[in-house]
Amino acid sequence: MRSFIGFVRKEAFHILRDKQTFWIMLLMPLVQVLLFGFAVRTDVYDIRLAIVDPAPGPASRALVEQFNASPRFRLMGVYASTAPLEVGFREGTFRQAIVLPSDLDRALVGRAPVPVELVTDAADPNTGSIMQAYASAILQRWHGEQVQRAGGVRLDVAARMRFNPTLASVNLFVPGLIALVLTMVSAMMTSISITREKETGTMEMLLVSPLHPWAIVVGKVVPYVVLGFANVLLVLGAAREVFGMPLRGSITLLLAESLLYILTALALGIVISTRADTQRTAMIAAMAGLLLPTLLLSGFIFPIDSMPAPLRVISNIVPARWFLIIVRGIMVKGAGITTLWQETVILAVQTLVLLVVGARRLAIRLE
Repeated sequence: MRSFIGFVRKEAFHILRDKQTFWIMLLMPLVQVLLFGFAVRTDVYDIRLAIVDPAPGPASRALVEQFNASPRFRLMGVYASTAPLEVGFREGTFRQAIVLPSDLDRALVGRAPVPVELVTDAADPNTGSIMQAYASAILQRWHGEQVQRAGGVRLDVAARMRFNPTLASVNLFVPGLIALVLTMVSAMMTSISITREKETGTMEMLLVSPLHPWAIVVGKVVPYVVLGFANVLLVLGAAREVFGMPLRGSITLLLAESLLYILTALALGIVISTRADTQRTAMIAAMAGLLLPTLLLSGFIFPIDSMPAPLRVISNIVPARWFLIIVRGIMVKGAGITTLWQETVILAVQTLVLLVVGARRLAIRLE
């Protein structure tokens, strides 16, 4: 019994001695509960809506008021034609649009069905279906009010899903899987690899070599750049050939953006390695600080617009959020650099800052 108690004390001492791992293991469950509790939402809010009303009248104004009163929608504008919709959907300014007929008031007092077009951004099929259900409910409620006033006129709603008419879930998950794979390979493996050198004592051998600290950093990350780029090619090939996912944009732009994100993930791994003293600490820190935000705060599974305001603010510093917008924009919407330049600049700035901070801190420790 005494030997058992001694063994338990020894193990507890090892855990407490590694203070970094101890605090991460202690606080990580709380962080996970908070993230899952606030980020895992199936409701959708802040739906950016455009209404096309060629001939405004009492009926169309009543419909605009109902959407304005709904907490789920944010009316971006009422337009006289459908001209702004194409660019607005491609840039993400609009998530949904309602196109009313030019003779709405006259049609409501006639006998023919009233044609109304409901257009939804279905790049995220789950969110698209929910948004369509919300808008359809308001349209039906508005229609019921008009029926009481104008008689038994029927509403003919033509629902159209943009970018993903079949609501294929692969269009949602493949871009997210690219970000997840690159995060695991580039960030996690880089942090563990550099930390292993310190933990096993081989870092001293590098110190006495003629290599400059920056050369050591570059030498450690170059293989993971190649491996990450190979993973991108494999995932894109599988998505295209196995699952039939479309690639509507430029493959060259997609590969360039993927290479940029690989550098971002590598920089994150270097930053983690400068703070972690053991491989176990580096692995836990990478899982808590990279994988969870990539899954929950990037828009991979759950829409960011439905999250509480503090999490939406925090998501801005998650590189995977901007990378997912870029990948979905290129693959699903066919967007180019003129549409995605803001997200590209944000990702490039994050990459530069992380590379400078991580490489400098690692170089200082090496010196």
